[in-house]
Amino acid sequence: MRVDAQTAVIITGGASGLGEATARSFAGDGAKVALFDLNEERGTALASELGCLYCNVDVTDDASVDAGLEKARAAHGQENVLVNCAGIAIGVKTASRKRDSDEVFHHPLDSFSRVIDINLIGTFRMIAKCAAGMLTSDPAGEDAERGVIINTASVAAQDGQIGQVAYAASKAGVAGMTLPVARDLSRDGIRVCTIMPGLFYTPMFDTLPDEVQAALAASVPFPSRLGKASEYAALARHIVDNPMLNGESIRLDGAIRLAPK
Repeated sequence: MRVDAQTAVIITGGASGLGEATARSFAGDGAKVALFDLNEERGTALASELGCLYCNVDVTDDASVDAGLEKARAAHGQENVLVNCAGIAIGVKTASRKRDSDEVFHHPLDSFSRVIDINLIGTFRMIAKCAAGMLTSDPAGEDAERGVIINTASVAAQDGQIGQVAYAASKAGVAGMTLPVARDLSRDGIRVCTIMPGLFYTPMFDTLPDEVQAALAASVPFPSRLGKASEYAALARHIVDNPMLNGESIRLDGAIRLAPK
């Protein structure tokens, strides 16, 4: 699919991190970009800077998503690219025992459900609603494409670490639905891929001590550093550009395989 001024892009989690970098990439090529995010201050500022549209959207809420889609489509027309970057991570073991005590705990089910609701169900909610919209558009180009959907999983989907059960389960679900969704939509010219980032520098790393950041970077075989958000954005752009990329979950990780902790 060609990216130009006629391309309408929706990016969830678009106000920061991987989503922000992706927004910068597409907007830099003239695409019409809508940022779906709950951080209104950051989203509004970034939209103003890039000439994008900000929509305050909660991907766990049908009405919120519908309102965001209505606003984006009124401004830009039917979206033909969706990039799902919205997500959260928590660190809680399945069950644990308090040190020097017989007291035991298990993973709170409400927090497990919240991670699944945002990372997996929220991703699918956006896929289903945007795909339905894409079906109303005319096919274009040599391959008669109607749209491209890009999801964000994680290497934790395959290498989940201690305390990552909720996060790993949610991201494994995203990776697992990639092929069947691509098959569902293939007849209508909509491609679906998922990016599985490894250790990438995002704003949450700012809270970690320098020595922890250095240790994490050194654990990546090559290049031995944290990934850059711009490198995620470059792969997202390539997926849009390359019509043979479909139904695939792609690790973007510098050959890292996560240790148990």
